[in-house]
Amino acid sequence: MRYKSKRDDERLKETLKRLAFERKRFGYRRLAILARREGMKDNLKRIYRVYKEAGLKITKRKGRKRALNRQESQAAAQYVNDIWSLDFMQDVIDGGRRFRLLSVLDQYSRRCLSIKVDFSMSGVRVARELDEIVARYGKPRVIVSDNGPELTSKAILTGVSR
Repeated sequence: MRYKSKRDDERLKETLKRLAFERKRFGYRRLAILARREGMKDNLKRIYRVYKEAGLKITKRKGRKRALNRQESQAAAQYVNDIWSLDFMQDVIDGGRRFRLLSVLDQYSRRCLSIKVDFSMSGVRVARELDEIVARYGKPRVIVSDNGPELTSKAILTGVSR
């Protein structure tokens, strides 16, 4: 009844909070490694106890964003260079290696503006190819594409094409 704890967890708690704020996806085990790099000599059980007391936990990831079913359909192209369609296709060569094709089509004239073939294409490469096509044919009103990783990358969203 008269026992008074000599624990001093404040320094450890502040360190864990700071590290957890910097690295939101790290659990207590990975935070323990980072804390040890900073000179903390606490064992894993103590780190886990302080982690729980501080109310730290990994937040649950949200599900994938999916396109909502829109009621209105997309309007048809009215003239050349009105709407372009962008899509990736892939195939396999004899050795089993995959290659990808980036195709850009004008929806009004059904003309293929460009096909680029390579084993891999980054978002930067896709942005560069789009810049070349726009320089050649002019800028379209709308570009239609799926939500593939190359077309939703930071390079495409920020317009980086170097």
